[in-house]
Amino acid sequence: MLLQAENPAPAEHKKALFVGSDVYREAAFGKHHPLSIIRVAGVMDLCQMLGWFDHEQFRFSPRASVEQLGEFHHADYICALKEADEKGSVSKEVRERYRIGTMENPIFPGLFRRASTSVGGSILAAKLAMEGRVVFHPSGGTHHGRADRASGFCYFNDPVFAILTFLEQGIDRVLYVDLDAHHGDGVQDAFADDDRVMTISIHEEKRWPHSGLVEDRASGSARNLPVPRGFNDSELDYLLDHAVLPLAAKFNPGALVITCGADGLEGDPLSRLSLTNTGLWTAVEKLVQDSKRSVVLGGGGYNPWTVVRCWGGLWGRLSGRPIPEQLPPEARKFLQGFECDLIDEDEVPEDWIFSLADARNEGPVRAEVSRLPGLVLN
Repeated sequence: MLLQAENPAPAEHKKALFVGSDVYREAAFGKHHPLSIIRVAGVMDLCQMLGWFDHEQFRFSPRASVEQLGEFHHADYICALKEADEKGSVSKEVRERYRIGTMENPIFPGLFRRASTSVGGSILAAKLAMEGRVVFHPSGGTHHGRADRASGFCYFNDPVFAILTFLEQGIDRVLYVDLDAHHGDGVQDAFADDDRVMTISIHEEKRWPHSGLVEDRASGSARNLPVPRGFNDSELDYLLDHAVLPLAAKFNPGALVITCGADGLEGDPLSRLSLTNTGLWTAVEKLVQDSKRSVVLGGGGYNPWTVVRCWGGLWGRLSGRPIPEQLPPEARKFLQGFECDLIDEDEVPEDWIFSLADARNEGPVRAEVSRLPGLVLN
């Protein structure tokens, strides 16, 4: 991947870094899986077309070692996943025990390298953030992974490793904020008994994994804000200002980890929220502006046009680049070439091809949303 310093970041945004890898250019998950679409590779290519990388800001993600993976995941699970990748298949017993080789969590060539690279990237991101940086790692965000099994398209849990790295570096309190459409169950459960970590999750109610009810606080360290269908930008702003930021101020963390899934955007086939990418960008910016050390991860997202535009634009905002009103011809042609089994061609609006920033989806703050801060702040 050739990186060119065509459009260096403004001085005040020089601390922003991007962690990526060419491993995400390789085919994965199988032809008909929701994650078989272009995602992180598309983000890197779009940002390159816009001149938004330079050698000082891009870092290649290393692979996490088996020893590093063992700091959270069980040794037998790590071995089972590695062996499944090498063999290309699993037995019925392994499938049932570790939830790999299923339609949800398929086996594909390069699986172990891809999954361990995601973890390695989050470990690196946290180490780089210790220098007082905001580090964007869009291939991270596998927040459903369990210590002893795969879950929800997630084989390992890289956000857990970002948090663990901060703790190992001497940070005494880490805040985790999950903006994915699905509850960040794997991260919450990993730190349920650790008062050094607070987890906050905004997610669609009554959707898989069907956890994260508003009364669920784990052992006291979690706060959950389940939101209704049609959740809009005004409602996201309201929850940030009246719940998330007050909770963060009270907790006073030394570091921040955000999972910014793109599946809460209007047009995603696996959720029914109505956020825009500009709404998500604003939320992330509000969170990181007062944080000394921040790691921003990707997450879910099953519409290639909305995912690539969201995370590409998020890097632009974090690194201080102006968002163009219209994309250049090269970028338009690139987006026109996307395909997705879950999106019909006639459902692709021109805005997904010609522009980067969505028009905000303003709307009323419904009672189901306005009641939530009072339920989580006490």
